[in-house]
Amino acid sequence: MLDVVVFFFVLGVFARVVKSDLRLPEALYETLTIYLLLAIGLKGGLELSRQPLMALAPQVGAVMLLGALIPLGVSPLLRLAGLRAVDAAGLAAHYGSVSVVTFAVGLAAVQRAGLPHESHAALWVAVMEAPGLVVGIVLARLAMGREGGSPLRWGLLAHEVLLGKSVLLLLGGLLIGAVAGDAGVAPIKAVFVDPFKGVLALFLLELGLVAGGQIPALRKHGMKLVLLGCVLPPLLALAGAATGWLLGLQAGGVALLATLAASASYIAAPAAVRVAVPQANTGLAIACALGVTFPFNLLIGIPLYLKLAQSWTP
Repeated sequence: MLDVVVFFFVLGVFARVVKSDLRLPEALYETLTIYLLLAIGLKGGLELSRQPLMALAPQVGAVMLLGALIPLGVSPLLRLAGLRAVDAAGLAAHYGSVSVVTFAVGLAAVQRAGLPHESHAALWVAVMEAPGLVVGIVLARLAMGREGGSPLRWGLLAHEVLLGKSVLLLLGGLLIGAVAGDAGVAPIKAVFVDPFKGVLALFLLELGLVAGGQIPALRKHGMKLVLLGCVLPPLLALAGAATGWLLGLQAGGVALLATLAASASYIAAPAAVRVAVPQANTGLAIACALGVTFPFNLLIGIPLYLKLAQSWTP
């Protein structure tokens, strides 16, 4: 059975399809985003405070490399599907980055299934956010260079990628949790730990409304976009699961890394790509990442990734 939070997403999609007047205030959406990013970062930071950092170096390096390689593999596939070079690279940047909400749902599913997993998995989210995004943007800028585009402003790109809201909040939460430890975080546990799943449910309700609003864009771009958004996640999940297996992760850890690899960013990536490559079609990317891949992962992908991880690990 699907995790209960997924039904909130389905409710949001249904509300938009039937043209209900259900809306969440924009300020609440921003607040929920900040809360989830900080809460996930804090959880990962707490686990970091309990173990030596150097022992995690091989994992950190491997997941960063995985994130960087994803756009290099995805971009040619998108070109074969008929996308312009700059659009293919821009969309590949979204798949190279990660979806923190997809990770949160995957983590809830792993815990619900009782699968053992690495307690510091939130660290993977933070370190995978930027590498694939940067590689995808560089690919897009190279494509624009061949078409006589303007030079890439590296300083602006670095600021948007490394100091953007998602990365800053995740890394900030990790640092706070790692420095404060269990004793330091205890006074705010009732705010950032205990209500997490309820807040996630509300956020998924809003994302359902947003995803339902992408249906006209999907019709505009045709079935090709829908097929891409459904085919890419399982392929990328295999790469993530293989990386987790090679690292010797537990079953839940393999499933979470597969989930991260299969996810696509719709928070950090659109902002960064819009700044660095304004010529790329970010509307197409958001429609594919949020309108197709996100619901695919929630409804079909994550249960498959759990079964895949269980079959690959003792």
